[in-house]
Amino acid sequence: MPCCNQVLRARVNEELQVRGRSDDDAYARAGVDIGAGNAAVALYRMRTAGWRHANQLDALGGFAGLFAYPSPDAENVLVGSADGVGTKILVAAALRRYDSVGQDLVNHCVNDILVTNATPLFFLDYLAVGSLDPEMAGSVVAGVHEACRRNNVALLGGETAEMPGLYAPGHFDLAGTIVGTVRRAELPHVESVDPGDAIVGLPSNGLQTNGYSLARSLIAESEWAHPFDGATFGERLLAIHPSFLEPVRAVQRVARVKAMAHITGGGLLENVPRTLREGVKAVFDASAWSVPAIVAEVAARAQLTHQERYRTLNMGIGFTLIVPAQDAAAALAAVPGAVLAGRVEVREAGEPAVVVRPPSAA
Repeated sequence: MPCCNQVLRARVNEELQVRGRSDDDAYARAGVDIGAGNAAVALYRMRTAGWRHANQLDALGGFAGLFAYPSPDAENVLVGSADGVGTKILVAAALRRYDSVGQDLVNHCVNDILVTNATPLFFLDYLAVGSLDPEMAGSVVAGVHEACRRNNVALLGGETAEMPGLYAPGHFDLAGTIVGTVRRAELPHVESVDPGDAIVGLPSNGLQTNGYSLARSLIAESEWAHPFDGATFGERLLAIHPSFLEPVRAVQRVARVKAMAHITGGGLLENVPRTLREGVKAVFDASAWSVPAIVAEVAARAQLTHQERYRTLNMGIGFTLIVPAQDAAAALAAVPGAVLAGRVEVREAGEPAVVVRPPSAA
């Protein structure tokens, strides 16, 4: 059998080949290369494969990392994740709306550890600026604090870094780290996912925190004050990324949840495979849900192909849960707006892990 590094190198080469094929897609032209990101993660795995802490339960590259505490066989598991808000920050900076991106940040991080079934414990933020505007910084942190309050997460502190020359005037960056906890026995197990299982989708309310480089390349700043979808383009672009903590807990009270995915960068096609074992695929019926107007607008202006849409944007699904078919009705009833988005089927050799059937073909 090939050694671990040979397998990982093959994965890196595969991702680099995908990157080459994606150079002409709209998102790559806007400056974000999903293939390059996947290749980088594969390289991280290869170059860190020689050692990992005895308490670490998984490899790099998942939604979150798992750490058994205080011993490698402990029942208690700490779950950590770090993320940012991306170029949605540039929309907030231009419109001088700073509190919403703080909420985006916390909710995104909560969702990333939620896929492991973790309960969030505490959060730390990192705000970097070229020249510090106390009022702006205060608004950002107020948004972070508000989302922490809503998710019952302690805001322990963070860092405000002033770095002249690194950021253009008025620009800033924002990132955060979250830690939660879960019992080992309550971790989701993708090995339990079987053909016939139902996939419940929780709706997104817009772009969430992904696709903004593409959106900004297509919707000029001069349009952001124009009316759109009952508000303005700017307001729809800044719709706060929802936390799915309470909806997921509502589903778990009435259904057995086998696996979960947060639909971020990479869309359904890149995120859902993390919730599937070998030999099965997720088949989605795109006629089962509606696409937020701002997401549809970006997809249409970019002239994205069907595959590009579901690899670049969330296309209306913000979070997925796989449940036994017999639990689907109860799960749907537990959360207003939840949809039966698809089902798990047998995956034959050479088939993709995720298939999204367009409305006309579903």
